[in-house]
Amino acid sequence: MEILLILVLLVVALFVLYYNRIITLENRVNNALSQVDVQLKRRNDLIPNLVNTVKGYAAHETGVFDRVTQARERMLSAGSIEEKSAASNQLTQALRSVFAIAEAYPALKADANFRELQGQLEETENKIAYARQFFNDTVLDFNNTVTTIPGVFVAQLMGKKPRPFFEVDEATRQVPGVNF
Repeated sequence: MEILLILVLLVVALFVLYYNRIITLENRVNNALSQVDVQLKRRNDLIPNLVNTVKGYAAHETGVFDRVTQARERMLSAGSIEEKSAASNQLTQALRSVFAIAEAYPALKADANFRELQGQLEETENKIAYARQFFNDTVLDFNNTVTTIPGVFVAQLMGKKPRPFFEVDEATRQVPGVNF
């Protein structure tokens, strides 16, 4: 009888331990995603200023500006991690086009406002990269917990499933050949 009681207590303690771990990790994943969102919003806020600055020098490049605007709108309306990841990748590609245009306009590259915006955008891109890395590291911890024994059993009882990573598409992985 005592052995059965000890076994029951051990199972309950293990359940509570993993239940709390899963909740804690899920909260960290949600926090990490919020940090990614903060940086993506900052980038979205910088883009209209950047586009307007470049438009003053390259008004005939409307197709590029339209792609940036559309990509920014997709980013703002993205809901799931997958949608945010895809929209962010499209926006990154569109921004590369804007910076490629800047290469053709020496006066634009010398413009103080453009350089300031470019610096802020570069800083924001670095913060986005760090936030994505932190998010993915946190998701990895969560996914490992909910897919390995004994956490998988507790996760199933809680209805928790592995979360997707914030991924970058192959085109975005390519290093642009633009020099500033």
